[in-house]
Amino acid sequence: MNYPLIDPVIFHLGPLAIRWYGLMYVLGFAAFYLLAKHRIRSGQVQWKTQEVADLLFYGVVGVVIGGRVGSVLFYGFEGFLRDPLSLVRIWEGGMSFHGGLVGAVGAMWLFARKTSRDFLGVTDFVAPLTPIGLGLGRIGNFINAELPGRVTDSFLGVHFPCASVRGLNLTCFAEYEDAARHVSSLYQAVAEGLVLFALVWLFSVRPRSAGQVSGVFLIGYGVLRFLTEVVREPDPHKGFVAFDWMTMGQLLSIPMALAGIALLLWSNRTGANA
Repeated sequence: MNYPLIDPVIFHLGPLAIRWYGLMYVLGFAAFYLLAKHRIRSGQVQWKTQEVADLLFYGVVGVVIGGRVGSVLFYGFEGFLRDPLSLVRIWEGGMSFHGGLVGAVGAMWLFARKTSRDFLGVTDFVAPLTPIGLGLGRIGNFINAELPGRVTDSFLGVHFPCASVRGLNLTCFAEYEDAARHVSSLYQAVAEGLVLFALVWLFSVRPRSAGQVSGVFLIGYGVLRFLTEVVREPDPHKGFVAFDWMTMGQLLSIPMALAGIALLLWSNRTGANA
């Protein structure tokens, strides 16, 4: 089976190109807002709709800035030095989740400070609303033919376009690569989107101590990302960054999962209300 060739541009409005990758971000933020309204209507949380809109604005800014800066620092600093304007071309792909997380945490801290809300109360509210957007972002990667997986003989393997794997296979000049690869973008869409959403959402339905929902999100994402990276080909300009088998995504996910464990232990010990 060949990897489907999808035009990353949906349509043009004059000089403006509307891209699938950007649309996935819009849909992710829309899902965040709708899920938040559902939690408010169901009485799970004591928030106002206007607060959600304000928080979403903070979050969008934090995710976009943090995600792009993280992508540059963690995965493409050499490219940034050659082309500094690549930092702002987010529609071309290249957003780091871990960088976006740092940006989002900073945004939530600012929001909590401005509204006099408890910081962990804000993060616990946000955690169940986030995974659907993460999964949609991976769908955007799939459409852009990004994140090629490792070579496999499995029936799940597909042949990637040579244009997307030439950095991994310098002999690939036909339309498609001869070898089949895992479609790691879809694996991660399912893991980071559907599985993580189900895990965190179901955990958050019952009242929890402050920080517990955030801790489950951090652990869940860290573990799922670490596992799915096993079939994802490391970026050609980075390669394996530790022990000759660990990717940058795995390395960054370890402290994330450990932070989640520490947060759960702290929350269980203190028993603070969210």
